[in-house]
Amino acid sequence: MAKFIVPKEIHHGLGSLERLKDLKGKKAVLVIGGSSVRKNGSLERAQNYLAEANIESSVFGGVEADPSIDTVYKGAEFITQEQPDVIIGLGGCSAIDAAKAMWIYYEYPDSKLEDLVAPFAVKPLRNKAIFVAVPSTSGTGTEVTGLSVITDREKGTKYPIVSHELTPDVAIIDGELCASMPTHVTGNTGLDVLSHGVEAYASNIADRYNDALAKGAIDLVFKNLPTVIKEPNNLDARQTMHDASCMAGMAFTNVWLGIVHSMSHQIGGTFGIPHGCGNAILMPNVIRFNSKVTDKYEDLAALLGKSTAEEFAQEVSNLRESVGVVGSLKEYGIDAIEWEAKLDTLTENAMKDPCTLFNPRKPKFEEIKAILQACYDGEAITF
Repeated sequence: MAKFIVPKEIHHGLGSLERLKDLKGKKAVLVIGGSSVRKNGSLERAQNYLAEANIESSVFGGVEADPSIDTVYKGAEFITQEQPDVIIGLGGCSAIDAAKAMWIYYEYPDSKLEDLVAPFAVKPLRNKAIFVAVPSTSGTGTEVTGLSVITDREKGTKYPIVSHELTPDVAIIDGELCASMPTHVTGNTGLDVLSHGVEAYASNIADRYNDALAKGAIDLVFKNLPTVIKEPNNLDARQTMHDASCMAGMAFTNVWLGIVHSMSHQIGGTFGIPHGCGNAILMPNVIRFNSKVTDKYEDLAALLGKSTAEEFAQEVSNLRESVGVVGSLKEYGIDAIEWEAKLDTLTENAMKDPCTLFNPRKPKFEEIKAILQACYDGEAITF
């Protein structure tokens, strides 16, 4: 038996931000990142819709990329002062992930990060507030997932908090909010969507419900990501990528991810490489590694008129290259001496990452290390 968990409500389509005025509540706190949602008018529009619903609102801003636990603590303190019954993550995945973690600390102030990172350790939420997610990037699918990734800057690692309790109550998938995304962000986040679809499809607990969503999302990414790179103001393509992100998110929140993410969490936390970029570099070699125990990649190759896992790995590399994302960790600019000094720690932390549990092929320490090294050098693995 299996469960399939998604938000209670998902509103999607151009202009769907307006559905905020259907919310019930007295006070909302909106958690945002930098200035983009202010500049493009999304924050003002959101607050106006809340006002139409007679919901007072306040804003916690300044969530950084790869949100830190320190930011989470500050946001939780602000939310506790405001005492909202609605928490809204508005913006990129970092803002929404941070808002989810702040929600935990709002309801359970004595929580400890080291306890929360154990799989499914979050206590029951919604005692004080419901959660609404409004993404402005088409990437992580966090608006429909039970996942929040928080960075400990002192330790230089990312910690995924995994719990169905974190699945938002309402998700709003409005492609208009993505129109101002810079090209490099569009490329990286779009490849992140692809990685979610591919890892969910190959998960060791995959099922037909999630397979359909994952496969559909992968198909949409290959057909639409090059378009939004070339035509950033093409709102139909923007909405399609936003829908693909949500579909992949619904898939992976139910069957989780694999070692692409286990390794990417570490290189992102240590070297600051954008998550989608890291995933895109790692994905072809992980496809090669996993293809020894599953024929799922042949299914995905067929979507592109190909037949083998190696051909699918090559198509992923081709898409990455076509949207201007680098092909190796060395090319990204990671220093060779620093890489060598930290490789064992990266490997050890990747082995401990919850995502490793759901990879179709159980990796050994030396195998993870070898995959990481090959991806640093830009070489294809053969084992």
